[in-house]
Amino acid sequence: MRAELCVQGVGNACKSFEDMPSAIIHPDRGSQYTSEKYRSAIVDFGIIQSMNSAGGRCHDNARCESMWARMKNELFYLRGRKSENFTVDELKTLVWRYFVSYWNNRRICSAIGSIPPAEKRRRYYAALKSIA
Repeated sequence: MRAELCVQGVGNACKSFEDMPSAIIHPDRGSQYTSEKYRSAIVDFGIIQSMNSAGGRCHDNARCESMWARMKNELFYLRGRKSENFTVDELKTLVWRYFVSYWNNRRICSAIGSIPPAEKRRRYYAALKSIA
């Protein structure tokens, strides 16, 4: 739980998605996300943090927390797995594959029209281009 790792993650996201500036990021209230280093970095990246000036409310990032809860349930609890039985590299790979391959591209999300998030994003940007 280091601010440097979180800053690096946001930097990587900004490199991968050209429209990241002006995005709203929904972290929890962990010390790494409330640190001066992290908050300064997201300002530099042009990203808005959803926490209010009073330090955050649980409702500010409920969707993000729900996403993590689903991942833990689907990857670990339903399969009888424990994170303690994996190395850090194995956990990184497991989580990476879950979100990049499964969650983004194949997992149906009823809140966005019963399509995967990557398809929703593709349709959104296609609609923006057709307007311009």
